[in-house]
Amino acid sequence: MVLENKKVLIIGASAKEYALAKKLQEYKNCEVVVAPGNQRIAEIAKCADIREDNINSLLEYALENAVDLTIATSEKSIKMDIATLFQNNGQQIFAPSAQSSEIATSRSVAKKFLYKARITTPHFGVYDKLSMAIDYLKNAPMPQVIHADNSFESGDRLVCTTFSTAKTFVEDLFTKNEDKVVFEDYVYGHEFTFYVVTDGYHAIPLAAVANYKFMEDGDGGILTAGTGAYTPDYKISKDIENSIMKKVIYPVLEQLQKKETPYTGILGVECVLTDNGQVVTLCFKSFLSDHDAQAVLSIVDENLLNLFGACLDGTFEDYSSISLTDGASVACLVSSRTVGKTIEGLDFVDSEITPFAINKNNYFEYETVKGKNFILTNTANTLSRARKSLYEDLSMIKFEGIKYRKDICEQVEKF
Repeated sequence: MVLENKKVLIIGASAKEYALAKKLQEYKNCEVVVAPGNQRIAEIAKCADIREDNINSLLEYALENAVDLTIATSEKSIKMDIATLFQNNGQQIFAPSAQSSEIATSRSVAKKFLYKARITTPHFGVYDKLSMAIDYLKNAPMPQVIHADNSFESGDRLVCTTFSTAKTFVEDLFTKNEDKVVFEDYVYGHEFTFYVVTDGYHAIPLAAVANYKFMEDGDGGILTAGTGAYTPDYKISKDIENSIMKKVIYPVLEQLQKKETPYTGILGVECVLTDNGQVVTLCFKSFLSDHDAQAVLSIVDENLLNLFGACLDGTFEDYSSISLTDGASVACLVSSRTVGKTIEGLDFVDSEITPFAINKNNYFEYETVKGKNFILTNTANTLSRARKSLYEDLSMIKFEGIKYRKDICEQVEKF
């Protein structure tokens, strides 16, 4: 399916949708619509005011507006099974079904899936009753990573080094009416995400991305969905990539095929490379993460519309690889401790700005929101140059309460 002079609908309203919309705008005569989008996305693409979980209205919009391809990146829409609804109504959609993506939208499903498929993963426990969860903690080795089952992008996760801290956090989760709480032993090592594009039967590596999840330098502070990234990840060799394809990706696809729920889309596998060279699989992602989407898309030299279309029309097997540039990208999340502060310096940076929820005031100045504001991504010939340029740009951005990590990719020397 060669897609030019076409209309594309992206479902979502976060940083990854902004990055994808901007990438697709590079293609000739490609009209991009994002639903629901947000004020920042509306600056680069048309937005349709339809909630991402209102899949029937999204289908109606696609039919009425002759949308050629829908790309569902929103976890909410994927969990509502937008893929099956669109397919049953003759609409081309690049997204996994709700059933196939359960491994990416439910951590308890992911952990049990990994165990049954005999894929190396940390020792874990899943509990739906507070008393049983507390009993598990009494004998669990510390640190323990504790997650709400269905909150991949929220703050409901914590690395606990003591029983008392873990107990308090678990009690808080059950107070919030969480159905399940997932525990896993903390694994020390290098964290990264390995992304592939797949039609459910074949898979091609897209990128290996080094991840930074903790708020503070040196992996201190609270555990987050992501505070920075770089790609390519020079610690992940071709041999390691081939091993992940053989021992993780294809066993996962085969198990999903057996369940008659083949996975179509971008599949991310979060892993840890331990000091002894072992790859431990933590969980799955149903698309590129917010904090690394721009970094990955900046080095993709393939027409994504044609690539995604091939996954849908049976020609994906014709691809042997995904074309990437020789460049490297480094990304850093910029947060704010305060709200309503004017952001200075954004107009002077060369790095890509991927916004979360920054606002414009009456004077058309950007103002902060409390929490995540935007991601700055720099792409250059080498990681060291990209990192240097990124932090030069970050030094020009000023506002009260600014917060970002200073050690993203700091260990790189010649890459």
